[in-house]
Amino acid sequence: MASVFDSAFWITSTAIILLVAVSAFFSGSETALTAASRAKLRVQADKGSRGAERALGITDDNERLIGSVLLGNNLVNILSASLATALFTRIFGDNGVALATLMMTFLVLIFGEVLPKTYAISNPERVSALIAPGIAVVVRVFAPVVGAVRILVRLLLRSLGVRVDPDSHILAVREEIAGTLQLGHSEGLVEKEDRDRILGALDLADRTVEEIMLHRSGIEMIDADEPADTILQQCIDSPHTRLPVYRNEPENIIGVIHAKDLLRTIYQQVSAGAEGHEALRHFRITDVAMPPYFIPETTTLDDQMRQFLRMRTHFALVVDEYGSLRGLITLEDILEEIVGEITDEFDPDADSPVKRTEDGQFLIDGAMTIRDLNRATDWNLPDDEANTVAGLVIHEAQMIPTVGQVFSFHGFRFEVIARDGNRVTGLKIRPL
Repeated sequence: MASVFDSAFWITSTAIILLVAVSAFFSGSETALTAASRAKLRVQADKGSRGAERALGITDDNERLIGSVLLGNNLVNILSASLATALFTRIFGDNGVALATLMMTFLVLIFGEVLPKTYAISNPERVSALIAPGIAVVVRVFAPVVGAVRILVRLLLRSLGVRVDPDSHILAVREEIAGTLQLGHSEGLVEKEDRDRILGALDLADRTVEEIMLHRSGIEMIDADEPADTILQQCIDSPHTRLPVYRNEPENIIGVIHAKDLLRTIYQQVSAGAEGHEALRHFRITDVAMPPYFIPETTTLDDQMRQFLRMRTHFALVVDEYGSLRGLITLEDILEEIVGEITDEFDPDADSPVKRTEDGQFLIDGAMTIRDLNRATDWNLPDDEANTVAGLVIHEAQMIPTVGQVFSFHGFRFEVIARDGNRVTGLKIRPL
């Protein structure tokens, strides 16, 4: 028995223990580096953490990282199992193979996999910063082998008709943020308002002014040929600060009047000695109106907001590819996509646009956008084919419905309760 526990036994046993420890290092590293948030690592790197900076560097190429870690992990696991088999066969004979298999399964499972992975997942950023220097060396050493394996894998996949894009990511950054916010909201960790604000800001680059503009049918305009006192009265009665000015027909927009410019001009006329109608008699709307600012309907909200800020203006008229007026958009409209409805003391519709009845149904205006309805009710009605709820009903029904007609689609019941001409102006909705 003394001959069994010789120097070879102790050397082999020590090597097996060290290999299991190395296996634990590889397993914990794989879990930590794949679970770590790159955003948190970036924050730590900006604070001076060299480990976090190295972790960011090696996770840039996930395929090479995972290949190197798996290669190292499999090497040490196979080597440790081979040494254990040789050792136990020497001691127990033919039964040593089964005993070695049982022992190595226990050691690798507990100490080489579960234990290090559990520790790594509990604080992936801290573990990633600690192990990054060692993993960087492993990646560099195994780079030639991993490169050859990658080529072989791609050839095999290509033979099966599968194309692999090495530069593609499983999730885009924007989609990852959106998914995290949705998950946080469903778990009660993120408030609905906070989720809507951030998602609204992320969506600006993907949405066009056509989706949120005020349609031309709802634009209040000033006829430049009207008497001065009529124009003044219209501006005073209007809840809007800026009003388009047209001549002959509404399509012919010649300017935009600002209430402050109008007030300043009237005050100058009165200060010059004119009184009452005499002051208004010399007033011409075209002298006060600013040049109109036209934009195409395909402009993204993100680009348009930047244009508003650059040009120091808050008001734009939207035209289609033929130059025909489609609607208008303001900076406030874009900001409302981020922070929600902005109302002041002059807004005529300050109440909630969605009203709930006692029987659990929702009364809404047909012109309400689907996005606003989804935000107000936390629904998921699609807005790919239509911008407004009335447009969605017309698209799904393939007709202009009459009052009293009922439709069911996308898990909701839609009842038309009001119509003005060809426009659906009132709807009653409830989930099915």
